[in-house]
Amino acid sequence: MDIYVIHKFITNSYWAKNIPIQTIKKAIENSLCFGVFTAENDQIGFARVVSDYATFAYLADVFILKEHRGKGISKWLIEGVLEHPELQGLRRVSLATQDAHGLYKQFGFTPLELPERFMELHKPNLYQ
Repeated sequence: MDIYVIHKFITNSYWAKNIPIQTIKKAIENSLCFGVFTAENDQIGFARVVSDYATFAYLADVFILKEHRGKGISKWLIEGVLEHPELQGLRRVSLATQDAHGLYKQFGFTPLELPERFMELHKPNLYQ
């Protein structure tokens, strides 16, 4: 994984603006990570999964660099994530997105069936 490409994208994202590179490194070290690379070995995409590998997983930090979008790469990436052997048989896979609902819907993701059961401790400006 190219930590600098990943950090550059995520630190400019709506979900983790200004996240420190050390935080990204720690997140990668403690996650199941997926990278998309060109034939020249340049990283153009990324996704990571936080899981207990038995009952649940959380899909996070998914991106394809802007210049490589519109080619089906994000679908290929999500397909690869969901087909990974370590992520089979899970009761729940969740994620949060502001603008990619259409992508995830293609893979069976839906809005929370019972949102009143879910809670969060959210600190959106932690890195500001």
